Amino acid sequence: MPEASNATRQIIQRNWDQVRGGVADACRAASRPSDDVLIVGVSKYVDAPLTMQLVAAGCHTLGENRPQALWPKQEYAESSLAASNSAVSWHMIGHLQRNKIRRTLPLIDCLHSLDSLRLATALSEEAQRIGIQLPTLVEVNVTRDESKTGLPASALPEFLEQASALPGLALQGLMAMSSRSAGGDEARREFAAVRQLRDELTARSGGQLTLPELSMGMSGDFREAIAEGATMVRIGSILWDGVLDG
Repeated sequence: MPEASNATRQIIQRNWDQVRGGVADACRAASRPSDDVLIVGVSKYVDAPLTMQLVAAGCHTLGENRPQALWPKQEYAESSLAASNSAVSWHMIGHLQRNKIRRTLPLIDCLHSLDSLRLATALSEEAQRIGIQLPTLVEVNVTRDESKTGLPASALPEFLEQASALPGLALQGLMAMSSRSAGGDEARREFAAVRQLRDELTARSGGQLTLPELSMGMSGDFREAIAEGATMVRIGSILWDGVLDG
C-alpha cells in the first residue's frame, strides 16, 4: 500500500475530476442533469489516509464492502475532519453480517445490499433500538451470473411486501451489478431490466412503494448504467489509477 503523499494527492484529484467529468458527460448524453447521479467513491482498495485524500479532492460519499474496514476509516475521518465543516457520508455496499449490525448501523447513511428477510428483521430491530430510519436498497440479481449475490427478480414482490412493513427501514430502491462478462450493450440491457423491474414493482404496489434510487454501474459500466436511469454509481478502481499501480 503506497503512503499518502503530495504525489498521490495530485493523482487522486486528477482521477476524481475525470470521474466527475465522465459522469457529467454520461448524464448529458442521457438528457439528465448531472446532479441526478450520486458518485459513491469506493474506498475498499486503500487505507484511511489515502481515503481522506479522496475526500479532500471532493468526494464526500464513500462506499465500503466490509464493516471491519469501515469502522477504523470512519473513526479516522471523524478525527481528521473534526476541525472543519466537512463531513463524510458512509454507504455500506457489501454484505453486512448480522453480528456486525450493532457496530455498523450508527456509522452509515445507506445500506445498498439488503438481500434477506433475516437481515431485514435484524436491521429493523437495531434501527428501532437506536431510533433511526435506515435508508436501504435491495440487492437484486437479474443476470444469469451465479457468482453474483442478490435476490432473484421473482422473489422481490413478496420480499418487498414483508420488508416494507418492518419499522426502522426506509426502502428506497434497488442495487444491482452487471454480469462479469457483460460488454457495453449487454450491460445496458441488464441495467434496463433492473429499471423496468423497479417500475413494475412500484406499479404493483399501488403507490405504496416509490423506490426512487437505482444503485447501478461501476468503473467499467457507469455510463451504461446512467443511460438506463442509475441514480447512484459505485466508482472504485479508476479513482485509484496511478496510486495502486504507480
